[in-house]
Formats: sequence, C-alpha cells, structure tokens
Amino acid sequence: ILHQERRKSEEEVQEKIEYRDGKVEEVLTDGRRILTFRNGTKKEISVDKRTTTISFSNGDVKKIMPDQTVIYYYADAQTTHTSYSDGLEVLQFPNNQIEKHYPDGTQEIVFPDHTVKCLYSDGLKETFFPDGTVVKVEKNGDKIVIFRNGQKEIHTAQFKRREYPDGTVKTVYCNGRRETKYSTGRVQIKDEEGNLILDK
Repeated sequence: ILHQERRKSEEEVQEKIEYRDGKVEEVLTDGRRILTFRNGTKKEISVDKRTTTISFSNGDVKKIMPDQTVIYYYADAQTTHTSYSDGLEVLQFPNNQIEKHYPDGTQEIVFPDHTVKCLYSDGLKETFFPDGTVVKVEKNGDKIVIFRNGQKEIHTAQFKRREYPDGTVKTVYCNGRRETKYSTGRVQIKDEEGNLILDK
C-alpha cells in the first residue's frame, strides 16, 4: 500500500495545459509530461526527455528509447516490431515465432519448435531442425540435407544422391537409372526398370 501511495503521489499532476486544438498537456510532479490528443492518442515523455512512449487509441504502443531503438507493439496482431539503430529489425509474434531482419538482407526465423530458418541475400536458404538435421537450398534449387547420423542427401535437377558415413554413395538419376558406389570400390548400376546393368 505504501508503494502504491508513493507512486500515486509521484504521478500527481503538477500542471495541466489545455490547448485550443483540444490537446491536453500534463506535467507530473516526477517531471514526466503526458500529452493527450483529441483522438485519444497519449504521448508520454520521460523526465530526461530521452524516452517517448506513444499509446494509440487502437491499443498500439510505440516506444522510442534513448539509443533511438523503436519498439512498436501492434495490439490487434499481438506482435512486437523492434527497430535498432544499426538497422536490425526483430519481430516477435504471439506464437513465440521470432524473425530477425539484418541490414545486409539476411533473415533469420526462429519457429516455436526451435527450428531456425536463415534466408541469405545471395538466395541461399538454410534450415536447422531441433533433431540436428540441416537443409540447405541453393538459389538454383539444388538441395543438400545433412542428417545427424552423418548421412548426406543431395537433390539436383539431374539426380538425387545419398552419401553414407562409410563412403557408400547411392544415386538415382532423373531418367530412373540407379548407381551405387560402395566404400569397397564395388559399383552397381541398374536401369530405370531395376534391371542390373553393371556389378563390378
């Protein structure tokens, strides 16, 4: 109760100015200023004049920090958009998804399940899954999947290839031909119907 009373006394209006345009300015005893506009928007300026908080009638809130960081909360979408002075922008969604937009054009999206997707300005896309799997998609559409168990899959327009930790490589070409190269040096090739063509 003491804390509430003290806060109440700190927030007491020391001076109230009513302007012709309907704007009302209140100077509080703690030094803050609150401007209330006719449309219901409120602008609060901190004692040191370095932090400004604007509360809009639709529930949105914009806060400008001393380092020029701007935090904007969209009430309807329950989303926070933070813009930093170095150009980084961060969006936080109500489902706990976080998106970071970097000045170089890179985007990083962290999904609620902790999957991380990175989109680079050169067109490369990388996705890091919680189970350790990594998927890379090149600008041309080629895809590389790296599994936690050490296996690697490569998908191109010409073939799909799986590489195993022991050195075995299995390739399926777009025409259906299958080729397996074993770590022992043995090579096996089958045609599109599964008929053995070569085994040496």
